[in-house]
Amino acid sequence: MRAWIVWSTGVLAYIVAVLDRTTLGVSGLDAAKRFSASPGVLSTFVVLQVIVYAAAQIPAGLLLDRFGSKVMILSGATLMVAGQLALAFTVSLPAAIGARAVVGLGDAFTFISVLRLVPHWFTPRQIPLVTQLTGISGQLGQVLSAVPFLSLLIGSGWTRAYTTVAAFGVLSLVLTLLLVKNTPPGVTVHDPAVSLRETLSSVKTIWMRPGTRLGFFTHMGTQFSVTVFALMWGVPYLTVAQNLSRSQAGTLLTISVVAAIVFGVVIGMITGRHPHRRSWIVLGIVISNALVWTVVLALPHAAPHWLLVVLIVVISFGGPGSMVGFDFARTFNPRSTLGTAQGAVNMGGFLASLLVMQAMGMIIGAAGGYSFNSFRLAWCVQYVVWVLAIAAILITRKKARRTIGDIEESRYLLEFFSDAEVAPVSRRGR
Repeated sequence: MRAWIVWSTGVLAYIVAVLDRTTLGVSGLDAAKRFSASPGVLSTFVVLQVIVYAAAQIPAGLLLDRFGSKVMILSGATLMVAGQLALAFTVSLPAAIGARAVVGLGDAFTFISVLRLVPHWFTPRQIPLVTQLTGISGQLGQVLSAVPFLSLLIGSGWTRAYTTVAAFGVLSLVLTLLLVKNTPPGVTVHDPAVSLRETLSSVKTIWMRPGTRLGFFTHMGTQFSVTVFALMWGVPYLTVAQNLSRSQAGTLLTISVVAAIVFGVVIGMITGRHPHRRSWIVLGIVISNALVWTVVLALPHAAPHWLLVVLIVVISFGGPGSMVGFDFARTFNPRSTLGTAQGAVNMGGFLASLLVMQAMGMIIGAAGGYSFNSFRLAWCVQYVVWVLAIAAILITRKKARRTIGDIEESRYLLEFFSDAEVAPVSRRGR
């Protein structure tokens, strides 16, 4: 029971982080009016946040390996509360952009810190499923931004909505302080002691492990589309190009979370039992994302509502799919550097997201502003990322197959899977 309490408290911190991350996505049009921002400038709000988030992943991972989950979750919560409060009261565009950067830094500390709790508090058989549950439970923050936050924004205004979000952050901070422990009481984790200098010098080694790179490109190819949709351009696209009301757009984002939860449980069970099928699942998700967007973008007019639901459901598979990237990192890296490896993986999807978000903002602006045609053209930049990710996954998967037979790498796999499950991996690859 104690393990679930610690994990649930950490997940609450992640839920608040996702809420903080996605508030500007549902309030983008309000932000444009409040700060007199063009589409290109508006995209800079979120792009800078994601730049900070992505750039902080390796440093956050190094700090996590050195100080542990509790300190990092508390630090992240403090930064996000400060950023949301600043955004709530400022009417200055530079100050607002700076506040979003602070939110991005706090967000960067949170997820990998919660994820690191899992191998310490749960059995090896539970880890893949609990890892998936961590990711999909955190997406409840998107529901909070799409429904109650949006309702509060419409009914009570910008300042009250953002201060309420900050109050949730304070609650999470207090609960983390009281309930989260890095390891179970009385349990000694036999991780080798690694100095900060040694950890810094090991970053290249961690990246050169094919499983780390496979995780990076897995995260890149699966996660960016739904992230761009939820974080920045989804609500404007649905309301302007697809002629939906803001409440209807919020409902579709809620459907996204439900789809991610259902699929996350399924993929967690499958990857736990069949680790050698993980890369095929990832490739299927990437290809399905590209196909459903092709169908929607090929239409010369607004899509029917049922097709938009299909679009939302399919791209939502990318969230659970990206969690497989962390499983690759866990398989190929020792616990002493796992935070750094997971930070490297987490950069993949967010680097792709920030590039796509910024490119879309520039295309929409160059095409004359918000319209059906400008959005249709802007979403096409996704195909570049999909092609790159598929090619990189195929290349790194091949290298991982060659490496899996090596004794040093195989001993990490043996830590998490039974002999019966390892045997087919060594024969058939990943």
